[in-house]
Amino acid sequence: MRQVIIYPGEDGYWVAECSSLRGCISQGKTREEAVTNIKEAIQLYIEVLQEKGQPVPEEKFDVLLVAV
Repeated sequence: MRQVIIYPGEDGYWVAECSSLRGCISQGKTREEAVTNIKEAIQLYIEVLQEKGQPVPEEKFDVLLVAV
């Protein structure tokens, strides 16, 4: 299980990032599409790491919401 940050991008698309996997970012025209796309990106990211014999980073993301 991976935590993902989703936010509206400047171009009208939704951006989704998996912070525990450096550079694992995707987007979609809707939130739902962005979620579907980031799931696929995470799976492929992990597959590539495993194929290369590299360790898969553990999920170590802590959530904190700060109101300003």
